[in-house]
Amino acid sequence: MNPLRVADPDRHRAEVTAELARHGWDEPLWYETTAEDAGAGVTGKALGEGVDLVFASGGDGTVRGCAEGLMGTGVPLAVLPGGTGNLLVRNLGLPDTIPEAVDVGVGGDTRAIDLGVLDGRPFVVMAGIGLDATMADSTSEVAKNRIGWLAYVGGAVKHLADRPFHVTLSLDDRPPLRRRAIMVLVGNVGRLQGGLELLPGARPDDGLLDILVLAPRTPMDWIRVASRVLTRSRRRDRRAERHTAARAVITVDPPVLHECDGDPLGYGTTMSIETRAGALLLRTPHGTED
Repeated sequence: MNPLRVADPDRHRAEVTAELARHGWDEPLWYETTAEDAGAGVTGKALGEGVDLVFASGGDGTVRGCAEGLMGTGVPLAVLPGGTGNLLVRNLGLPDTIPEAVDVGVGGDTRAIDLGVLDGRPFVVMAGIGLDATMADSTSEVAKNRIGWLAYVGGAVKHLADRPFHVTLSLDDRPPLRRRAIMVLVGNVGRLQGGLELLPGARPDDGLLDILVLAPRTPMDWIRVASRVLTRSRRRDRRAERHTAARAVITVDPPVLHECDGDPLGYGTTMSIETRAGALLLRTPHGTED
């Protein structure tokens, strides 16, 4: 549990424990994340206790940390509602109330989903360079706590006029692509806050990464890009170019801010990403795999 993402941790513990007891499960072990440990370390401690299931309670960063600790272990992950992003919850139709989330955790389907791995760091939702990273970095915790995902809109608007950067993409064994862009987004799923689907057709279990290169140059370009996003168009467009690959090496000039599942990682010039097919077992509602 990320205690900063739960309004009343004691009440939260009591409600989750009561729901588990109602399903005949033992009282759970509780571990809190910290600024130094987003979830991987405490998940390792839980695995050392021989747990059958791990619940992540927090935002996408907490889910990412727990997924890192569970990668390849065969122990499934369930997600409790919390945080402001919760993009994995929205993309996979996971419950947004504690009773429903516990019910899915203990009795739902177990689905093997892919993990992206960014320079050795797993992610469950998206990683990127440019606009998405600066948007996340400039959105305050106060704003997120007050108005939720709408806070990201203000963060995005501040950076719509940022200067483009040079990008070279090496996707699998194909010839490199060279572009000028304001964002390169690599996703395991396709939907952002507010239901905006930047990567239509992205699936978390197809063994592929979905990649968006965003390169609008004029206000009219932004209107076209917005229209494509709102209509979920898959028509080819150099201002919003999409690709799929199992591996991607992205090089930029000058250095640009990077992010992983909404957490800014600092400025850099290279991002190496690959997919680990089926590396995470996730509890989902019955029938959501289709």
